[in-house]
Amino acid sequence: MFGRKRDPFSPGLPLPTEEVPATPAVPVASSTPAPAPQPICAPGPAPVCAPAAVPDGVSENFLRSECFLALRSEVFAAINVSAAVTRSREQVRGDLIRLVAEIVARDRMLVTTPEQMQAVEEILNDMFGIGPIEPLLADDTVTDILVNGPDQVFVERHGRLELTPLKFRDNNHVTNVAQRIAASIGRRVDESSPMVDARLADGSRVNVVLPPLAIRGTCMSIRKFAKRNVTLHRMVMQGNLSAQMARVLEVAAACRSNVIISGGTGSGKTTLMNALSRVIDERERIITIEDAAELQLQQPHVVSLETRPESIEGGGAVDQRQLVKNALRMRPDRIILGETRGAEAFDVLQAMNTGHDGSMTTLHANTPRDAITRLESMVLQASANLPLLSIRRQIASAVQLIVQLERMRDGVRRITHVTEIAGMEGDVIITQDLFTFRYDDSTFGDEVKGTFESTGLRPACAARASYYGLEKALMEAMLA
Repeated sequence: MFGRKRDPFSPGLPLPTEEVPATPAVPVASSTPAPAPQPICAPGPAPVCAPAAVPDGVSENFLRSECFLALRSEVFAAINVSAAVTRSREQVRGDLIRLVAEIVARDRMLVTTPEQMQAVEEILNDMFGIGPIEPLLADDTVTDILVNGPDQVFVERHGRLELTPLKFRDNNHVTNVAQRIAASIGRRVDESSPMVDARLADGSRVNVVLPPLAIRGTCMSIRKFAKRNVTLHRMVMQGNLSAQMARVLEVAAACRSNVIISGGTGSGKTTLMNALSRVIDERERIITIEDAAELQLQQPHVVSLETRPESIEGGGAVDQRQLVKNALRMRPDRIILGETRGAEAFDVLQAMNTGHDGSMTTLHANTPRDAITRLESMVLQASANLPLLSIRRQIASAVQLIVQLERMRDGVRRITHVTEIAGMEGDVIITQDLFTFRYDDSTFGDEVKGTFESTGLRPACAARASYYGLEKALMEAMLA
């Protein structure tokens, strides 16, 4: 596999199953009397390829140097990549260490041992991962990875953005990584289709924008997939909501109330939906519909549907509205829509109004009242001839609860409102707050302080809770 003619493994054959032991790099002899060829590059330490400290003898510019590019080209010319990727990363690592040391010694490259190890890791990331940002996927403190061209990689930790020292070699390197991610789920991103939503193998959501739309180079936004399951109890411990709010939301989900989760980008809407879904009975059939699959439902009977963009010929696209219509023919107990952003809102309301109680969706809005207004606007996209009064009646009949989330200045996501739709009065939808988050005006600093307060009102869904034997639990949570 790694080979030149003298290597026992030809490039076209798969690698042997056992690992080849690594041999130390052969240093360049400096005392040879004969004049040595001009080195490809000057010695220098290699760049930071992970958030860890830079090893001794490693330069920050090595991965962008002519030396590394030449070494990388020699390695890829000597191996059969198709055969290599069928083996594990650790199995290939030993062969790469040996091959890099051989190339360095043969071509008399002035490359230190730490630089050789750095080159091996970079090549492995290109073959098996997503380039230099691969270590960030293993960092549990990172929730978002934001690539702004080859020279800027930001991460979000604990709700705050940080600039990392990681860099790509050039814009082509970023583009190749983005195209590999898109191709892994059967999608494409190129000049004719410069934007795409995709996902990684672990479920992390990826959005890509290529030049010329992205002026300073290819941009990638990665929302990481949580490795541990988030529950309402854990969210209470993190200060996202109070224990009483969590209990009311559990009762609402268990008694099949239709719930809309509203908030801004990155406010934790999908995380809350995952936590709420854990209350759903395991005997129910759930159908999820998303643009890029990221819901993590734990029930055994879940059917996950995903939209499809149009093909290179310009046809074959399947949007969320088509999937919602088809889901109604699949005998669902609940339909969960990852995000409502267009005309599919009309079909979601129809589903909620035709026996599919307990359905959930998310949308972008700043307040519960704004969420209702935005829902009206999206329904009008489906049918502009519908009277506004008719739309409002459908919303009042279909939706029982709106949960409002906000990412605050301290980076913590908090539920600011749990609002119930109580019906209509004339042509106005009546709402009532069950819980609110009240800021402490006396504190001004990085940390937001406040309290979650219950209004003490009797929920309009108490009758529904009584049908499921949960009215007592609901009222205890409201009055606690």
